[in-house]
Amino acid sequence: MKYGHFDDANREYVITNPKTPYPWINYLGNEDFFSLTSNTGGGYTFYKDAKFRRLTRYRYNNVPVDDGGKYFYIKDGDTVWSPGWKPMKTDLDSYECRHGMSYTKFKSAKNGVQAQILQFIPLGFWGEIQKVSLKNTSSEVKKLKLFSFIEFALWNAEDDMTNFQRNFNTGEVEIQDSVIYHKTEFKERRNHYSFYSVNQPIQGFDTDRESFLGLYNGFDNPDVVNAGKPKNTEAHGWSPIASHYIEVELQPGESKEFIYMLGYVEVDADNKWESKSVINKKPAKAMIAKFDTVEKVDAAYNDLKAYWDNLLGKINIQSGEEKLDRMVNIWNQYQCMVTFNMSRSASFFESGIGRGMGFRDSNQDLIGFVHQIPERARERIFDIASTQFEDGSCYHQYQPLTKKGNAAIGGDFNDDPLWLILSTSEYIKETGDFSLLDEMVPFDNDASRAKPHFDHLKASFYHVVNNLGPHKLPLIGRADWNDCLNLNCFSNDPNESFQTTGNKKGDTAESLMIAGLFVVYGKEYVKLCNRIGKNEEAAEAEVHVNNMIEAVKSHGWDGDWYLRAYDYYGKKIGSNENEEGKIFIESQGWCTMAEIGKEEGLVEKSLNSVKEHLDCEYGIVLNSPAFTKYYIEYGEISTYPAGYKENGGIFCHNNPWIMIGETMIGRGDAAYDYYTKIAPSFLEEISELHKVEPYVYCQMIAGKEAFKPGEAKNSWLSGTASWNFYAITQYILGVKPDYDGLSINPCIPSKWDGFKMTREFRGATYSIEVLNPDHISKGVKQLIVNGEIVNGTVIPILEKGKTHTVKVVMGK
Repeated sequence: MKYGHFDDANREYVITNPKTPYPWINYLGNEDFFSLTSNTGGGYTFYKDAKFRRLTRYRYNNVPVDDGGKYFYIKDGDTVWSPGWKPMKTDLDSYECRHGMSYTKFKSAKNGVQAQILQFIPLGFWGEIQKVSLKNTSSEVKKLKLFSFIEFALWNAEDDMTNFQRNFNTGEVEIQDSVIYHKTEFKERRNHYSFYSVNQPIQGFDTDRESFLGLYNGFDNPDVVNAGKPKNTEAHGWSPIASHYIEVELQPGESKEFIYMLGYVEVDADNKWESKSVINKKPAKAMIAKFDTVEKVDAAYNDLKAYWDNLLGKINIQSGEEKLDRMVNIWNQYQCMVTFNMSRSASFFESGIGRGMGFRDSNQDLIGFVHQIPERARERIFDIASTQFEDGSCYHQYQPLTKKGNAAIGGDFNDDPLWLILSTSEYIKETGDFSLLDEMVPFDNDASRAKPHFDHLKASFYHVVNNLGPHKLPLIGRADWNDCLNLNCFSNDPNESFQTTGNKKGDTAESLMIAGLFVVYGKEYVKLCNRIGKNEEAAEAEVHVNNMIEAVKSHGWDGDWYLRAYDYYGKKIGSNENEEGKIFIESQGWCTMAEIGKEEGLVEKSLNSVKEHLDCEYGIVLNSPAFTKYYIEYGEISTYPAGYKENGGIFCHNNPWIMIGETMIGRGDAAYDYYTKIAPSFLEEISELHKVEPYVYCQMIAGKEAFKPGEAKNSWLSGTASWNFYAITQYILGVKPDYDGLSINPCIPSKWDGFKMTREFRGATYSIEVLNPDHISKGVKQLIVNGEIVNGTVIPILEKGKTHTVKVVMGK
């Protein structure tokens, strides 16, 4: 069942039934200021950090689902309705929600009144705009009462939901003209406040939640709206809100528009007050003046659209397959931007409280984003590297506001350091900017301990070398990429965190996933060293890479697939000898990407085993058979029911590793088949089962052993976005930046006649046409650039500012 449709021309997903199987959301904002908004008006807003600078309140895991947001109530006689359907849930004559590139539009109608709302955050602005348009489509005069509503959060989202003995006493607001200012804690340690304004005179307001709703009422039954009359309350403690009241009279055919703004202001300590206890409103008034007319708002909206036109113009394909084109050209790139901004911190599945920016997460997210705004990627690499220690280890997460590591989470996830080599090398390949290797970057955010960024890469590489186990394979630490494989935890205490508890000394449990990862990025480190003239360093590092390859062949091969790990006792995990969890996806992915044992047939055997044991209708499961009991020596992975999350679920993040592995041996049909099984646009027809948005990737789809195979969870913020974009563009379509040029070596379905791609690369535009006359999957017979034949598959760096024509003829 479908709940809407794609509008590719406008880069929008159009929802026509508000009762989606789960709230379908969008993100507003591109840099410092962000909002989450659902298809019924739910969500919240924050500045930089969803934990420490949350402007509006949102309650997760709520009943009913997705209650609370930025709402409008229209009272038309005895009928009260909301343009986004919620919170009133009045039956509407029509409803439409359009999620676009950093904006959302609502269009709905009831009893001869049409309402439209445009929500977006202007570029470089610390405020959200809501343009509300009301039109009388009837033949009678309409006298309407329009109420806005937001609920202020008290900044720290965790404290906001726990410390009620304090928070019920601290709420403070100011009201001036048509602006409601939220200044809780401003007189103490804060230098920031927020405000909610409208560009029209108001006939009343409310700022006290209890008075507005009624103590025992929900958002769908507010006292003030039912009475059709504001109370003009001023919050003192309890729960401050902002609601404007406007009386609107519309002649038949008449329209009126209102500009609302939810803004954030920071002021210097010396300029906090206009007078005693009266906040300095000048910055807020300046912000409001920027967008106080429809013309100004429309211009900013057009600027936002032009911004996305530019970003999405950097890579564009024409494959002849509509669902693929919309993923690559629109939604996958858009999701990559969002995950770059958010990491795993704030979605409708991540509360924005418990997790900040992940070290491994942010490094991986960068590979799907670097082509869009490389200068921001460069800054992010330094932010990540600054949370590393001299021995190569690092904090697992850091907070975006402070950029300092989260001590409560700590480190010792032994795959983390290697991802820094991935992000750095991909940045340099995309930009040609080797200078970042010489930039001084602190260790542990301590400027006195700064070293060139290259030293961080070296520390990352040798962190593995210096932490090998009994089989000369990498020690896993607390966990590797699979946070739930906790081989040193041994927990019987339900109050312990599996991922931050180590009840055993971690000097025996080893990871084959890290081994494959080390070979892939160890080779990349060697290549980079040679490229910058560090030949001795390259030669020394290559010895360690080769030693790891031999260790995997000797101790990491199980006959038909790669082992997953060795546990604390030195026993095999992911072996045919095991009763459950005989085969895992991660080591098959990384060891095939590393091409370990390719000549001996190990890569092909491994991938054949994936197809036989892990593949299913909805994607590739993480392990099989799933665990049916708790293995204390394995940890959290065995606590999930069979078929969910890390225990036999389809963890979409790692499916692209198998896609890439398949391209290594030229099997384009298999790679693309795996791609289509989890790409959201290919799943739109089963939205009722899939549940989450049909325009963005999710983290997990229930696997073949689950109660409901195919049901998805945890959408939006997942490394799935970047890895799928990386796999489809660089390995299946095969257009891959390299240090010395643009490599073109597709591995596509054999039935394809070819495809076209426009690719901006280092200031030039490449207009690429790939022809597949022999209907093979891999192999380049001829490469013609600007009419000249080029040997090999790498196009040298071409002149900036020009469009270059590239013709690729596939063949043997």
